[in-house]
Amino acid sequence: MEDIRAMIGEVFNEVADAILTGNFGSKVKVGLTTLGSEHGTDELVKGAELAAKKYNDFEIVLIGPKVDTSLNIVEVNSEEDMHKKMDEMLESGELDAAVTMHYSFPIGVSTVGRVITPGLGKELILATTTGTSSTHRVEGMVKNALYGIITAKALGIENPTVGILNVDGARQVERALKELKERGYDINFSESVRSDGGCIMRGNDLLAAASDVMVMDTLTGNIMMKVFSAFTTGGSYESLGYGYGPGVGDGYDKIICILSRASGAPVVCEALRYAASCAKGNLTKIAKEEFDKARKAGLDDILNELKKEAKKSEPAKVKMPDKKVVTKSIAGIDILELENAVATLAGAGIYSESGMGCTGPIILTADEDYEKAVEVLFDNKLITQKPLDCNC
Repeated sequence: MEDIRAMIGEVFNEVADAILTGNFGSKVKVGLTTLGSEHGTDELVKGAELAAKKYNDFEIVLIGPKVDTSLNIVEVNSEEDMHKKMDEMLESGELDAAVTMHYSFPIGVSTVGRVITPGLGKELILATTTGTSSTHRVEGMVKNALYGIITAKALGIENPTVGILNVDGARQVERALKELKERGYDINFSESVRSDGGCIMRGNDLLAAASDVMVMDTLTGNIMMKVFSAFTTGGSYESLGYGYGPGVGDGYDKIICILSRASGAPVVCEALRYAASCAKGNLTKIAKEEFDKARKAGLDDILNELKKEAKKSEPAKVKMPDKKVVTKSIAGIDILELENAVATLAGAGIYSESGMGCTGPIILTADEDYEKAVEVLFDNKLITQKPLDCNC
């Protein structure tokens, strides 16, 4: 009888909340583990209470030691038991999503961060910030692009713009993603704010949030998260943004968002909001749909080709043509492929030198060899487009 009364009371409370807030239907439940922060359990609870006060469309469940709060608590007293309980609650459906620290994802899953850029205050999705999408750098960044697109769509961005940060491997990632687009998977590439444009992004584009999704390797993404989150505090306290985000991967069926141990209450608050938004936006369902679309467009073939290229031995030693004065530069070559590009041109009888221009790696050729060099590099997929001043 008491159980029935409690159930009826809960129903009436839900109806009353719905009338007051205008949010009908069951609320999304988000768990927050409360052990492991450098700022202590109280800081995490403070962030949860801030979220409960600020947002009324999701419910927060604390998982950790008993504390003085009006929020629901599932009591555990160790980090090991805390994560075990969190996983159990996600598996059983008691929780729709969770926010935690220091969680180990399987290889193939990495987290998609969300920050607020300084100056214009625009949101930027960083793909990715923790975890390992692949042990192969370029393959990992291609997957990161998909993870970022998936997360953006779960947040309600129907056609997110995508930029690739100018780090090692960026040009190979660009080539792979453009091939995926040509084969039928729609990717909306952004344009750099710099005058030469293109989807390869520099520091200015990070600050300006020139794209909805910024693709990079996880270690760079982790650094970017820390800089954007703590640039006003000197680094010890992360006060801005939404945390390191949900773990996303092919076939991964949980929504677990990550916080840094340095995350302060404001970030804890928004990380809970981020987790709830991902749950409401059906992140795992969207992930399955996007991977299905990408596979139909040949994703597996493209990734396998990337791994084959990585396994190739160093460029064969070829006799270098006679030295010339090189004054014409060809940009758009990935730094990881510079040596291969010089060897490829030498094999075609063209003398060239590698260098570093203001926008990244370049190949230098003589004026009379320029157009032929462009053709050779383009035909060998070492550049993705021909320069505008080339008549080839």
